[in-house]
Amino acid sequence: MLTLIGRRLLNSIGILLVSTFVVYILVAMAGDPLAEMRERQPPIPENVIQAEAQRLGLDQPVVLRYVTWLGGVVQGDFGPSVKPNQNIGQELAPRVGVTLRLVTVAIVIATLLALIAGTAAALFRNRPADHFISTSAFILIALPSFWLAVLLKQLGIAINKAANARIFFTVGDVSVPAPQQFLPLMADMAGHLILPTIVLAMIHYASWSRYQRTAVVESLSSDHVRFAVLRGLSRGRIIRSHVMRPALIPIVTVVALDLPALFSGAVITETVFQWRGMGGFLLESIANRDANAVMAWLLVAAIAVVFFNLLADIFYALIDPRVRYGQA
Repeated sequence: MLTLIGRRLLNSIGILLVSTFVVYILVAMAGDPLAEMRERQPPIPENVIQAEAQRLGLDQPVVLRYVTWLGGVVQGDFGPSVKPNQNIGQELAPRVGVTLRLVTVAIVIATLLALIAGTAAALFRNRPADHFISTSAFILIALPSFWLAVLLKQLGIAINKAANARIFFTVGDVSVPAPQQFLPLMADMAGHLILPTIVLAMIHYASWSRYQRTAVVESLSSDHVRFAVLRGLSRGRIIRSHVMRPALIPIVTVVALDLPALFSGAVITETVFQWRGMGGFLLESIANRDANAVMAWLLVAAIAVVFFNLLADIFYALIDPRVRYGQA
């Protein structure tokens, strides 16, 4: 197991280096961070623009800028921002926790719902339960995430007005001012998580449940399940040990592959619910053409994706011993 984890970590480091280099080149080619200064009226003196370009490292070749940026990242410095007074690391750090809190809870809820709903649909295939689960899943797949977020936010506002009380939190990731004690603070954060988590979880649960249904249907028709039936094993044991376990590998793969989509969905959800997370930081950085800030966001997102994929590899080894021992 440790050998497997070590090998995956080495592969992940290589993937991060290649991906950050490619993305850095693309971000550097996306636009001129000083375009606004050059177009400002009355015109800004050229020596001021040149000094700003030197501060941002724009006077250097892009490959050298990448090497300088990478060396700074290793030391915890994400490079200068187009905003002279902004420290990218200090600005991004608290936002990372906000977004990861949302994404992690959404992943857990969506995965559990997909496992339950997909398995139930497969076990009751072509029956009313299967039709209901499949139809609701297709409806959720067809819904745009931003529209569902706006709809749930307006529903929460309407319920609050009807009850003349705050039942649902519809703005922010925490109350202002935030509770000072630990338990009230955790309760307040959990309350703010409800609606945004529903948006992210429902969108991804729908597609994941379809994969789970297909995997369970295929597992039910396999030879080892027929042999388990001939051995006289109980229905519950057959489903737990011979149906569910092999069917877990496809859903683990899909969840790992969908992580980039979860982060992009979090950007939309945070914008609708006005969370101070990574989504707002990314949109603001793009609007300012702040290459180093955009790269900082992408680096954090890439590390999160690589980390969750590493967890997926570990789950593979736990589910299927052949992966653990390097067998086919």
